[in-house]
Amino acid sequence: MKFSYISHLYCPKCELTYHVKERHQLCLCGSPLLVKYDLDGLKKVLKPDDLLRREASLWRYHELLPVESQENVVSLGEGMTPLIAMSTIGEDMAIRNLYMKDEGIIPTGTFKARGAAVGVSKAKELGVKELAMPTNGNAGAAWALYAARANIQSSIVMPVDAPKITRNECAISGANLYLVDGLISDAGKIVGQVVKDFELYDASTLKEPYRIEGKKTMGLEIAEQMGWKMPDVILYPTGGGVGIIGIYKALIELQELGWVEGTLPRLVAVQAEGCAPIVKAWEEKKAISEFWADSSTIAFGINVPKALGDFLVLEAIYKTEGCAIAIDDESILKELEKIATMEGAFICPEGAATFVAARRLRESGWIKDGETVIALNTGAGIKYPETVRVEVPVLQPGDTIRKEMRL
Repeated sequence: MKFSYISHLYCPKCELTYHVKERHQLCLCGSPLLVKYDLDGLKKVLKPDDLLRREASLWRYHELLPVESQENVVSLGEGMTPLIAMSTIGEDMAIRNLYMKDEGIIPTGTFKARGAAVGVSKAKELGVKELAMPTNGNAGAAWALYAARANIQSSIVMPVDAPKITRNECAISGANLYLVDGLISDAGKIVGQVVKDFELYDASTLKEPYRIEGKKTMGLEIAEQMGWKMPDVILYPTGGGVGIIGIYKALIELQELGWVEGTLPRLVAVQAEGCAPIVKAWEEKKAISEFWADSSTIAFGINVPKALGDFLVLEAIYKTEGCAIAIDDESILKELEKIATMEGAFICPEGAATFVAARRLRESGWIKDGETVIALNTGAGIKYPETVRVEVPVLQPGDTIRKEMRL
């Protein structure tokens, strides 16, 4: 059986198609390109039960991924992250069937490893020797490390106030790392010029077609972990939006294969109040978003003023009867602490935002009693050491712990 059932690339705007044996970035019309698979052929040879004998990584779905030869797979064991019942915080929210898809335990500590694994693997297959990308931190760290494993040189540009740990990951991997005194949009402009000047492979969000294929495996895993039954709601922290686009794409493909039961889950794009272009566009029932000026949030990973694939994010929301919601930073920090004390999970700020969103949507009645709800935690809290600030008593040798010092 073929390793991949990839068919071709296509433009979701003008419908032009492209060959997968060649290197492509954007469509001639400027739109991101998406991957199409031979699902009719695949359904004849692969059944859900066939997956049970495969490795517990995202590569168990290799027929639905774009890498055509197994020898080009670049992997650190990414994927098959746990789907955890959050019964205590769920009871606090009045959501009895609340689950967390925890991406914090994946290599590099965030869901970005999924896109890097598949994107770098395909870049290797296409003969790429050097890539470049802007990043808010975690994506750059993941792509730099996976590129190193693939013997591909990387050039990474990130805002100067990106989390320091992600800067260190890029530097230690041997990447050409540059900092810009600005936002990811400013980093993107620099990368665009570098790509042009040195003819590098542009790995910017959605400027190559394959990162989204790695991210869609979150949707494939959720479906498999739910016994191929659709949940009612999936909440996703949305910056560039690749994850929510990918999850939607995965569920559509599973429907076409006939592997899943039920209607598509309502997809929720969760943003920060300080950077909410998708929310504004959804509230105004628009098909694209506007640039969000002076964006700022502690949830650094979703601080994206204008996403290239905004129209695809909004389409996913509209088609699933989902919604978009913005969360303030103070509530994010409070929820992050509450989840740690009630569930023992130290999650990232972006992940905490999805739980605040679930809480508010339940309060408003948008999430109904008895519905199955999945919140995406996209990274480990330990990757954000400056987010949580606590005061801890300092003891001297011979001191004892007094009653008033205890929680």
